[in-house]
Amino acid sequence: MIWLFLISLFLLLLIGVPVAYSMLASAVVMLVALGLFDTGILGEYLVKGANNFSLMAIPFFILTGEIMNAGGVSKRIVDFASSLVGHIRGGLGYVVIISGVIFAGLSGSAVADTAALGAILIPMMIAKGYNKNRSTGLVASTGIIGTVIPPSIPMILFGVIGGVSITKLFMAGIIPGILISLGLVVVWYFVSKRDQSETLPKATMKQRWTAFIRAFWALLLPLIIIVGLRGGVFTPTEAGVVAAVYALMISFGYREIKWSQLPKVFVDTAKTTGVVMFVASTAIVSGYAITVGQVPQQLSEFLTSITDNPTTLLLLIMLLLLIVGCVMDLTPAILIFTPVLLPVVTEAGIDPVYFGLLMVINLSIGLITPPIGTVLYVGCGISKISIVDITKGIWPFLLMQIAILLSMVFFPEIVTVPVEWFTE
Repeated sequence: MIWLFLISLFLLLLIGVPVAYSMLASAVVMLVALGLFDTGILGEYLVKGANNFSLMAIPFFILTGEIMNAGGVSKRIVDFASSLVGHIRGGLGYVVIISGVIFAGLSGSAVADTAALGAILIPMMIAKGYNKNRSTGLVASTGIIGTVIPPSIPMILFGVIGGVSITKLFMAGIIPGILISLGLVVVWYFVSKRDQSETLPKATMKQRWTAFIRAFWALLLPLIIIVGLRGGVFTPTEAGVVAAVYALMISFGYREIKWSQLPKVFVDTAKTTGVVMFVASTAIVSGYAITVGQVPQQLSEFLTSITDNPTTLLLLIMLLLLIVGCVMDLTPAILIFTPVLLPVVTEAGIDPVYFGLLMVINLSIGLITPPIGTVLYVGCGISKISIVDITKGIWPFLLMQIAILLSMVFFPEIVTVPVEWFTE
C-alpha cells in the first residue's frame, strides 16, 4: 500500500496533474485496490475536509496579510526597523530580519511575507550596493520565519489533519522562530562584510520615536494574538477574525487604504483560500485511504526494523522530509505526510506538538531549496534574477537553518520546555 500510494501520487505529479487532483486520484487508486471504493464515502470526506472550524482561521489570516500590504502597514514596519539598525554596516540586512520577524506575527505565510519584504527592501539594498544574490537570498530565508512564529498557516493545517492542539503548536513556534532569526543575524554579519554597501543616515531618537509611533498599532497585533491565545481569550480561529478586523481598522486609521481597494483584497484572499481549502479537502480523503490501507503501520514496521531509537528515527524522518521538501510544496507535503508519519512518531513516544513543529520547519526549508522552492521563485521574480543566482546567494542561510533544525532534533528541550512555559 505504501508503494501503491507513493508511486501513483508522484507519477501523477510528474505528468503535471495538479496537487489536489493527484491526491484525490491516488486515494481512489488505493481504495479500489482495497475493494473499498465508494463514491458516497468519497463525497462525504471531501465535504468533511472543508467543513472544519479550525480551518476557518486560514482565510482570516490570509486576509490580514492582504490588508496589511494594501494598507501601507508593511512600509511603516520597515521604516521603524530602518530607524533602529539602518545606519550600521550591513544595516538593511538586519532591517530585513527584524521586519521579517514582525511580519511573521501578522500573516502566517512565507510567500506573503517574502513578497512584502522583497518589494520594499530588495530595490533599496541593490541601490545601496548590496550583492543582489545574497540580498534576495536573505529576504527569502527570512520569509520562511512566517511559517514558524504564530500565527502559522501550515501549523493550522498540521493541527487539523493530525488532531493536535493548534494553540500549543503556535506557542511551540515562538522560540525556534527567534532562534532562526538570530541565526540569520549571525550569518548575515559575516557574509555582508564582502559588500561595499552604503549605510542609511543614523536616525535621531526623535526620528526613532516617530517611526515607532507610526508603526505602533501594527506592532501591537502579534502581541494581541499571542497574549489572547495564551490567556484563553480566543481560539486560533477567533484570533484570525480578530487579526483581520484589527488590520482593517488600523489600515483605515492610517488612511492608507481606500474602500475601492477592498474588492481586490477580498478577491485575492478568496483565490488563495479556495486553493488551500480544496487541497485540504482532498487531503482528508487521502488520509482516510491511508488509514484503511494501514500505511502508517507498514511504515512504522519498516522504520522500527531499522532502528528503535527515537532520535535516530526522527533523524531518518527529517532526512525524508528534507528530500520531499525539495520536490513538493509545503502545503501538500504537510497534508499528505502528516497522516502517514504522525502515528509512527506517536508510537515511538515522540510528542506530536514537538514533531509538528519540526515537520513545519523542515518543509519550510524546502520553500527555499531548488527546484520547487516557491519562496525562491517569489524572490527571483522581484529581483529579476535566475534560480541559479538566488541559490548561490541563499546557501549560507539554508545551511544555518538546517543546523538549527538538527539542534532541535538532538535537544528537544529547545521546543518542549518553552511550550510548557507558554501553555501551563
